[in-house]
Amino acid sequence: MMKMFKVLAGVLLAVFMLSGAAQAQIKVGVYLPLTGQNAFGGQLELDGVNLAYKQMGEVLGQKIDLIVMDNKSEPMEATNAVKRLIERDKVAAIIGTYGSSLALAGGEVAELAKIPVVGTSCTNPLVTQGKTYYFRACFIDPYQGAGAATYAVKSLQAKKAALLIDVSNDYAVGLGAFFKKSFTALGGEIVAELKYNSGDQDFTSQLAEINSKAPDVMFIPAYFAEGGIIMKQARELGATFRIMGGDAMDNPETVSIAGAASEGFIHTSFPYDPTMPNMNAEAKAFTEAWNAAYPDKGPNVNAALGYASYLMVIKAIEKAGSADPAAITKALAETKDLDTPLGKLTLDADHNPQMPVGIIEIKDGKRVYVGEVQPE
Repeated sequence: MMKMFKVLAGVLLAVFMLSGAAQAQIKVGVYLPLTGQNAFGGQLELDGVNLAYKQMGEVLGQKIDLIVMDNKSEPMEATNAVKRLIERDKVAAIIGTYGSSLALAGGEVAELAKIPVVGTSCTNPLVTQGKTYYFRACFIDPYQGAGAATYAVKSLQAKKAALLIDVSNDYAVGLGAFFKKSFTALGGEIVAELKYNSGDQDFTSQLAEINSKAPDVMFIPAYFAEGGIIMKQARELGATFRIMGGDAMDNPETVSIAGAASEGFIHTSFPYDPTMPNMNAEAKAFTEAWNAAYPDKGPNVNAALGYASYLMVIKAIEKAGSADPAAITKALAETKDLDTPLGKLTLDADHNPQMPVGIIEIKDGKRVYVGEVQPE
């Protein structure tokens, strides 16, 4: 009986220790588009999060329990994903998401629940505007739009511009508006402003009208699927103007879809790229770690944003000395000079980082980081 008692006591002790270990874990949620229209970007960001997780899987002596949800590129699914992470999984903080419309949907839930979120590449200013609990690792669209306009005017010497906008997408509408505002403020003229809806395949009527206005540049704040088709159809119509886009065009599929029509295409990006000169130490370390972990696919700025977002959360928990959401929120708001692959990251009063706008150009079928621009 004594032996049985000792065995039973040992089993109970083991169960207790395992239970205690489980309770000691800090739960961090991730909601990203892993299927649907934005899946490519979402998966790259998840790869970046996972790379950071492998390097920093513990904080405050406790393991991180990373819980990943697919928001399926749909705002309602983003809302549901955040609800499940908060109500079912009891996460202390959340990372996500790619896509401003998805972040706007999920952010409302997190705000009510008072759970901090670090956005990866949701650039619409409304994502953090007036919010206490939403932060981000990326610059915002007014800044990006001004950067694109500055490059168009100062570097491309553009005097006339046309816009082709997806009116069903918050990101496209916002970025287009900010480009327009900055371009005109710099002395440029908007000669045409045409619209389309997500999923459209035929843009010939809009492009024909734009072509008739003879702009120097056409700005398309599109996602890669429509953006690649737009470029191809524009060149088939004989358009010779330069074509520019935003960070959502930073995708290998852009060139695959557009083919030769992508030559000379320029888009804004965040200040990380494996081809960039003068990398900082963190960017070099990230690139080396990525190449070792994912030898079959090159590093990407979305992956760097996922990595940086996870780093922000971990450093906030570390600074707070606690997994309490309120303490993490306070620490996130105080983020200053954090070394990331995107450079030193400091958040302003609206929870947005300040960083240069990177410029990518397609040359000989390949994306090349041609430099950075400070928006005017």
